[in-house]
Amino acid sequence: MHTFLASSSMQLSVPPNHFQPMKIVALGDSLIYGFGDPEKGGWIEQLRRWWMLPDSAGHILYNLGVRGDRTQQVAQRLEVEFRHRGELRNRVPDLIILSVGVNDSARLARPDGRSYTDFSLFEKEIASLLDLAQQLCPVLFVGMVPVDEAKMPFLDCFYYNHADQYRYKEATRIACTKRQIPYLDIFEQWMERGENWRLKRLSEDGLHPNTLGYQALLEDVINWDAIPFVGFAKAAYHS
Repeated sequence: MHTFLASSSMQLSVPPNHFQPMKIVALGDSLIYGFGDPEKGGWIEQLRRWWMLPDSAGHILYNLGVRGDRTQQVAQRLEVEFRHRGELRNRVPDLIILSVGVNDSARLARPDGRSYTDFSLFEKEIASLLDLAQQLCPVLFVGMVPVDEAKMPFLDCFYYNHADQYRYKEATRIACTKRQIPYLDIFEQWMERGENWRLKRLSEDGLHPNTLGYQALLEDVINWDAIPFVGFAKAAYHS
């Protein structure tokens, strides 16, 4: 019996041999949506397709990413999105995957401009989002990808930088830790791999991963111990 452990009060059991496929909703920004990957559609889309193959576990995965979303916007649509994914025998989803926060961290109009979401407000909003999500079902959080600072501004008005990204992702990581929500620190992992490695995996806009970047992100996710139910995808990826 494979078991996902979020907290003592939230366990997600995966039946032996995956006879009962899970329903999973992935909510967040463009990192969930897969923007920047016209070839494979991003990491969520690749998982979705793998789980549709005849010999797969058959998990059902909904991509609910919206480009440009901040934490507040994801929170506003979270429960409605969740409740509308109960069409299979009227069963609500078993797991929520969240990935949001990078848009909150942007500076507006100039490199030292005001934050798109004030940091103190962000701390409250990310806490509220996580609390709401945990009330619905177990939760996983996939962190943000470091940007290419040299390519800023994005869309001539949004300035992203590593220092602000670090602050916002740390606030998110700490909030997840307090709630025993598994957090995958993509920012730290990618920063440790070096600038040359990162730049090859970012799109021309300096913000979104490219196809190679989403492949790297997918590998990071499927090798994450917090999600033992991706075994088929892992085997397919390494084959």
